[in-house]
Amino acid sequence: MNANKKELEVAALENGTVIDHIPSDQLFKVVSLLGLEKLNKSITIGNNLISKKIGKKGIIKIADTFFKEEEINKIALIAPNAKINIIKDYRVTEKRPVTLPDEIIGIIKCNNPKCITNNEPMKTVFYVINKDNVEVKCKYCERAVGKDEIEII
Repeated sequence: MNANKKELEVAALENGTVIDHIPSDQLFKVVSLLGLEKLNKSITIGNNLISKKIGKKGIIKIADTFFKEEEINKIALIAPNAKINIIKDYRVTEKRPVTLPDEIIGIIKCNNPKCITNNEPMKTVFYVINKDNVEVKCKYCERAVGKDEIEII
């Protein structure tokens, strides 16, 4: 083994998705949000890796899996600076940042105990009011929630 080698080698993906630049403290929230624990595919997760952009980062590689746009957009709730890399035949064929949609349905719990969504069987609906700082507002009770207060269902 080469003593000068300072980087960890991970098997390259033939086909799949790489989610990079996830803040380390949000990595497992992303895993849960995407339901990766239920996937029957090869998944590589790295955490607390050195990043020049954000200090420490997490990365997820998922073999033979490509997410729908709305699934990828959910990541922006908790990792707004994450990057998505689509891999085909061992090559990056697409590289893009995640983006918040204008409306988020059924993935955020309203933190207002009196909100109808906490008292009736219905999906939550939140409008994104600030994409840069991740702030959303409940359609029903109009309570605004910041990134640190968002509770994912």
